[in-house]
Amino acid sequence: MSEILFDEIPSLDLADLTSGDAERKAQFVKQLGEAYQNIGFIALRNHGLSDELTEQLYAATKEFFALPDEVKQKYEHPELAGQRGYVGKGKEKAKGFNTGDLKEFYHVGQELSDIPDSDPIKAEYPDNVFPEEIPAFKEVTLEAYRRLEAAGKQILRAIAIHLGLEENYFDEKVKYGNSILRPIHYFPIEDPDSVPADAVRAAEHGDINLITLLMGASADGLQVLRRDGQWIPITALPEQVVVNVGDMLARLTNNKLKSTIHRVVNPPRELMHTSRYSIPFFMHPRSEMDLTCLESCIDEKNPKAYPDATAGEYLTERLIELGLKKV
Repeated sequence: MSEILFDEIPSLDLADLTSGDAERKAQFVKQLGEAYQNIGFIALRNHGLSDELTEQLYAATKEFFALPDEVKQKYEHPELAGQRGYVGKGKEKAKGFNTGDLKEFYHVGQELSDIPDSDPIKAEYPDNVFPEEIPAFKEVTLEAYRRLEAAGKQILRAIAIHLGLEENYFDEKVKYGNSILRPIHYFPIEDPDSVPADAVRAAEHGDINLITLLMGASADGLQVLRRDGQWIPITALPEQVVVNVGDMLARLTNNKLKSTIHRVVNPPRELMHTSRYSIPFFMHPRSEMDLTCLESCIDEKNPKAYPDATAGEYLTERLIELGLKKV
């Protein structure tokens, strides 16, 4: 496939994949494959999130982050390596960076009551943590989690077809997977000179997981590093979510699908006192998924680039790098 340099990310309609029309489905898979082999990002319509749910989710998110720091810290559990509940300001840093990002966030994972007792994966996950001050937070985050997970499963089916795998290749691998919904607050900086010169809202990084589904952020700032070295801004319309390839999928496909480096830059100095909110859904497989490079993605021109690892092993390695888990 020839290299394409996108000036903006392609916009796809999930209804084309799920319509039952073979031609529309094939076209969706083709466009998705081209995008993921080149820029690693798409914008997606008809993803299952209603405007009403989105508004409710952002309202609950803003309400939580407006709480005093000492209240938010009640929901911070470092012993969980930041995998549930609140993670405070500047606690996470990108791989290779020593300065923490200018953000705080909250993690919601699989709701244990949704997982059958017969599935051993249930014992691997901690309980979710929800703020008692905001009763709506639990309901809206779990509903958004379930809808984004369902959309993610459909995207993974299209990816499987593109890779020449069985369409349902990923289904069991992501069933009750270790996915995370992360409401993020890029907090206001009243005095820009008070933070380290290299501090940014989110330093350049690749996502750990299989794919990420990102709801439209409340302000500009997301940029993607194109293969020619140019940073291009990523903007999604209000009815779209951005869906990008994560490092686990890049490993599995021996970099055939691109986990593209991206960042969230600081706003102009005069806007540093404003907040930015963003809510990504990081779609993870079950911990036992084998991320060994697919044989079909290895050849003389593309020798195997990664050592064998399970998803759980790779996640642990990355959490340590991010400063969320202690060795």
